[in-house]
Amino acid sequence: MASIKIECVTKENCKIGESPVWDAKENSLLYVDITGRKVCKWSSLTQQVQVISVDAPVSSVALRKSGDYVITLGTRFAALRWKDQLVTTIAHVDKDKTNNRFNDGKVDPAGRYFAGTMAEEIRPAVLERQQGSLYTLLADHSVVKHFDRVDISNGLDWSLDHKTFFYIDSLSYSVDAFDYDLQTGKIGNRRSMYKLEKEESIPDGMCIDTEGKLWVACYDGGRVIRLDPETGKRLQTVKLPIDKTTSCCFGGKDYSEMYVTSASEGMDKDWLSRQPQAGGIFKITGLGVKGIPPYPFAG
Repeated sequence: MASIKIECVTKENCKIGESPVWDAKENSLLYVDITGRKVCKWSSLTQQVQVISVDAPVSSVALRKSGDYVITLGTRFAALRWKDQLVTTIAHVDKDKTNNRFNDGKVDPAGRYFAGTMAEEIRPAVLERQQGSLYTLLADHSVVKHFDRVDISNGLDWSLDHKTFFYIDSLSYSVDAFDYDLQTGKIGNRRSMYKLEKEESIPDGMCIDTEGKLWVACYDGGRVIRLDPETGKRLQTVKLPIDKTTSCCFGGKDYSEMYVTSASEGMDKDWLSRQPQAGGIFKITGLGVKGIPPYPFAG
């Protein structure tokens, strides 16, 4: 086994860092600061972070086939033109739920943008339950609703054969699997694939590697765990120097580096003094596995 190395690559600490996505064209990591209302781009070449401020909580970012990016902002799917710092609304959901916002989102292998909602938190992981739903934004900018009664819509990804959709509703403490139809984007036959152990705490964002294994960031667990979806067993635990690990993705030249986002919101002075890197972006090397490039939104 190669020796695992973990380093914090950013100086700016996010309130709630989330949704890391590698942009190969820019040699950069995109991510958001949800309650900081920022979309960020960290350059692996210059080590600098560019920031665009937005007018609502921004919870996920994805590449777009036509160039630039799409984001989930408040309860809107929106387009982001980076150079112009221009945000335009594509579609609006949960209009009847003024206290809701989007959370995690990701694009499927066919170019559909999946993202779910939740109620605004009173404090971290404390909120009105079952207010969220899972949606898909299609290439024609229409929106499909899959199901509701979600607590905290979170991590999502697809198996390498595109036949299974993996999904996390955080307060269920479970990583779930669905049958997936790539042609239609329909999901069904939900089942629990892995239940988190007590010390792993709350499942948050996730990604898949080229061996078809899932990596899940454990919020308040200070770790990412590697799971085998076939057996439902945990294969590996990588602990980080901060508690509030929020999401993960693979990036770098050959997608052999893992990037992990984190949060500092809800930590008091004493806690922050013990973990000054809370809210930073971490790069993990030496895992011995690679990830796959992110899919761009087709619309």
